[in-house]
Amino acid sequence: MLRSVLTLTVVRASMSWVGWFRSNAGSAVAADGAAGMAMLMTQFSTATAAIAWMAVEWIKHGKPSVLGIVTGAVAGLVAITPVSGSVGPMGAIVIGFASGVICFWGATSLKPSLDYDDSLDAFGVHGISGVVGCILTASLYQKA
Repeated sequence: MLRSVLTLTVVRASMSWVGWFRSNAGSAVAADGAAGMAMLMTQFSTATAAIAWMAVEWIKHGKPSVLGIVTGAVAGLVAITPVSGSVGPMGAIVIGFASGVICFWGATSLKPSLDYDDSLDAFGVHGISGVVGCILTASLYQKA
């Protein structure tokens, strides 16, 4: 039973990752270089966040998990959304890395210390990565 739930989680995260391209690239309101750049920066940030979450989990627990990798990917998707069409490759990597590491902390350390009930880590992943993305948007935004 647990394997099938994990499989469905990976499938759902993968579908979200692909669907997020539509949202971020669609913000350009044209099929041009700006839309392509938004898609590429979404990919950079998401992959970096997944790898960052995996690395922190590997350091802390001695092994990475598939659930951690897809959770990190979701954190990267949320964080890059405000600035996907206006940031360069290094900015997207910084946003992805920060969201992966900070959301790992939010989901594994902040939740137990504040003792709030969030079985799906919605705040620890979506809430915190949204804040990280908004803060880094202001500092990494590049004029086009």
